Amino acid sequence: MFTPRLEELPPNHALWLEIDLSAQCLQLWRGDEVTKTFPISSGQAGIGQQSGSGRTPLGWHYVRARIGANQPVGAVYRGRRPTGEIYSSHLAAQYPKRDWILTRILWLCGLEPGFNRGGDVDSQRRYIYLHGTPPQEPMGIPASHGCIRLRDEALLEIFDRAEPGTPVWLHD
Repeated sequence: MFTPRLEELPPNHALWLEIDLSAQCLQLWRGDEVTKTFPISSGQAGIGQQSGSGRTPLGWHYVRARIGANQPVGAVYRGRRPTGEIYSSHLAAQYPKRDWILTRILWLCGLEPGFNRGGDVDSQRRYIYLHGTPPQEPMGIPASHGCIRLRDEALLEIFDRAEPGTPVWLHD
């Protein structure tokens, strides 16, 4: 895995992700060309860098880790580990307050010291992910606890392309 350098972003030819929090969408780029757009759901509490805020951070990040490559669609995660459960309406009824992290996880790490990296603004230590969500959860409106929620189909497509080190730009 490589760590992108801020002065080289966005990359001229490589894959990178743009997450527009005001439009609630993720765009998959290859260099200067958008190849796909997906709806997302970001933090219900809004935008912010502070640990414990429930807000979605801004700035340049990169994919630090990809988790769940061999898990089934709908696999449930707690603490970045599969629980062995597969999401269902029956399971949702058993645990109505659970923040569902499903299918795959792309764990983000900030690239901007003092803004989204280090101290109490560190996106990686805040456990900011791109992850799957139940099908009944809304897309296109902020509703998460700070992460970026995606439909399983979108997440799987992004997961298959976004290797560790892939740059991710979150902005409003």
